[in-house]
Amino acid sequence: MSKYYENPLNTRYASDEIKQIFSPDFKFSTWRRLWLALAEAEKELGLDITEEQLSQMREHLEDIDYDLAAEYEKKFRHDVMAHVHTFGEAAPKAKGIIHLGATSAFVGDNTDVIQYYQALLQVRRLLINLIKNVRDFVLNYKDLATLGFTHFQPAQLTTVGKRAGLWLQDLMSDLEDLDYLISTVKLRGAKGTTGTQASFLELFNGDETKVLELDKKVCNKMGFDDSFSLTGQTYPRKLDTRILNVLSGIAQTLLKFATEIRLLQHLKEIEEPFEKSQIGSSAMAYKRNPMRTERICSLARYVIIDSLNPAFTYGTQWFERTLDDSANKRISIPEAFMATDAILSIAINVTDGLVVHKEMIKKHIAEELPFMVTENILMEAVKKGGDRQELHEKIRTLSMDAAYNVKEKGEDNNLVELIKEDPAFAFIKDDIDDLLDPDLYTGLAAKQVEAYVKEIVDPVLEENKDLLLKDGVELKV
Repeated sequence: MSKYYENPLNTRYASDEIKQIFSPDFKFSTWRRLWLALAEAEKELGLDITEEQLSQMREHLEDIDYDLAAEYEKKFRHDVMAHVHTFGEAAPKAKGIIHLGATSAFVGDNTDVIQYYQALLQVRRLLINLIKNVRDFVLNYKDLATLGFTHFQPAQLTTVGKRAGLWLQDLMSDLEDLDYLISTVKLRGAKGTTGTQASFLELFNGDETKVLELDKKVCNKMGFDDSFSLTGQTYPRKLDTRILNVLSGIAQTLLKFATEIRLLQHLKEIEEPFEKSQIGSSAMAYKRNPMRTERICSLARYVIIDSLNPAFTYGTQWFERTLDDSANKRISIPEAFMATDAILSIAINVTDGLVVHKEMIKKHIAEELPFMVTENILMEAVKKGGDRQELHEKIRTLSMDAAYNVKEKGEDNNLVELIKEDPAFAFIKDDIDDLLDPDLYTGLAAKQVEAYVKEIVDPVLEENKDLLLKDGVELKV
């Protein structure tokens, strides 16, 4: 273990895939690929750049001498120029044409966008897998009646699958936002110092056609169709706010999901997975704490709050550029991605093994159902000639008696028995038991989620079946 602080997102929570995207190797090898793409495009458009120079650059895209780069940065106090010189020493033939006509943002900002794009794809892959898990859970329990809650007070019945369908619908909404965002990501391209492309116009002796073509060629070589039409020195920092808003939306959904699992675990109706050797409490050996969903809530809150960082950064980007974005975005955006990666991974793990306690769900229904069926009893009695107002007053009085028995005496809810024993309901006594089937009170819950999954969810999963994991996600801690 190091004697210095280590970021828990890196050491405990985030996946290797997302950490690799934000690693120094990915970042600085992408810088070199950008310099190569720029040099290749400049050669193709007529500048005096040789194939030997390009070949030497290609040979050294990965072997970065970080110690040498650190020495140069200490000397220059400039990270980009440190790596220009480091790359130049690795590829001495190309030393004079590396970074030709470019500004620091050419490598810095374009690499940021490439990292964010790859990280968005990683988030999307995890989100698709979570959607698949929740979809399966929805269908498995679409018919299982359970107490609904409004204000966390017992309300009309729903089904376990219908409730999970609300999570599923929110996740699908997040996917829509994510897909739209991904479809609009663009590079900064080759825009020059303040976005005017003046330096490239000078390189090509005023030939604006070649300058515009250079921008397109660089984007294409880096795997993008287009760049932002207009930039200052940086790509528009509005992109950062849009990214964090989408990540925050995912975090909000998972905060709600995880909170509800925690509440249901308290009710002993649904529990997150609990391994045989897992310890819930160092003191209370019997405990089964919802540590996974608690972790989701904790990290989700971090992402939601972190979305304010790029909002302020964007709002304080004066004119063509200020540097107060640099230190903040180096931290806030990678950490938002890493935390989002973590909560999605944990949620996949949780939904792989949710435990549903059907008998406890039935017990809770039995405690509340007598109150809920009173209207049906009343309607049945009126159909058979009873006086609605008189019978309503009888049920109101008996309900208060039953509630007193439950709250003050700790007894079971005996409202149905009280109604059966009351002479006013003698003429429908034999019909009352038929009204106690919970399935009579879940409405169209099962059909609603069946239709939603079939019409909305399944087509998306079919389109993305190549992204589905075979073995789920294993937690690090």
